[in-house]
Amino acid sequence: MEHLTSTQQDSEKPSNHSHQQEKASSRFEGALDQYLYNTTASTPSRKHTTCASVQANDKTTSTSNTKRKSTDNGSTSTVKKLKRTPAGYAPPSKYAHLVNNLTDSLAPDLLCIFVGLNPGIRTATTGHAYNHPSNLFWKLLHKSGCTSRLCRAEEDGDMPQLYQLGLTNIVSRPTKDGSELSKTEMDQGVAVLEAKIALQRPEAVAIVGKSIWESIWRVKHGMSIKKEQFKYGWQDDGERMGVVAEGNVQWPGARLFVATTTSGLAAGMRPHEKEEIWKGLGDWVVKRRMERTHKGEETTG
Repeated sequence: MEHLTSTQQDSEKPSNHSHQQEKASSRFEGALDQYLYNTTASTPSRKHTTCASVQANDKTTSTSNTKRKSTDNGSTSTVKKLKRTPAGYAPPSKYAHLVNNLTDSLAPDLLCIFVGLNPGIRTATTGHAYNHPSNLFWKLLHKSGCTSRLCRAEEDGDMPQLYQLGLTNIVSRPTKDGSELSKTEMDQGVAVLEAKIALQRPEAVAIVGKSIWESIWRVKHGMSIKKEQFKYGWQDDGERMGVVAEGNVQWPGARLFVATTTSGLAAGMRPHEKEEIWKGLGDWVVKRRMERTHKGEETTG
């Protein structure tokens, strides 16, 4: 038995040794696996990096968009609070108690006739065109070069004599603002306007405001003007106003210039943008006035 036990012990020694080797190998592989895992964790694959970056960017973008929307909403809210709400259509009976003291300032053979929308309350009451303090008409008229100095609203009746310029409106009835007029009455005013131009025969007509030109276009073309068709400044030669073609009486009509509105209620353009558009008219007026003066001097001489 002792021999067997001894033999058994001898046979178990290699087994113990082998077991120890396997155990050591297992520890080594475990350490190697741990090393590999740490390497992988510390250096993520390109795919994982890309996903993480995209997620981070999306989160940043989302946050930025949220802030931007929040800011935009805040700005819009502020603008809405400051912006004046249009009054909407008002029938003539609303202002029937007002006496409209404004009259046209016109004369034959002027350089240019300015066509406004309609008289405001202050203009109708005082009888002088563009008389509201916030209206930019007289300032733009001067800055563009149409007048050599800044004129006052009270001088509107002297414009034909002083600067060869005339003033009229497409609608004669007064309102608080233009939104109280209907498209129908504006369109009806086009025929009256055409007759005035044909009678006075100016070289040019300046439309003071986009909505006025839209009415003229609707009447002349039988449809609304498209966005891509609208433009400020000089219009095509086919858009002349006041054309006369009756037997032996022929007149090609007045050239047409579309200027910006001068109303202080309109905030669609900055002052310098309006001035730039008006300058296109002013340069022409200055040139034609000089040419007329020289021609008159030659005739007199």
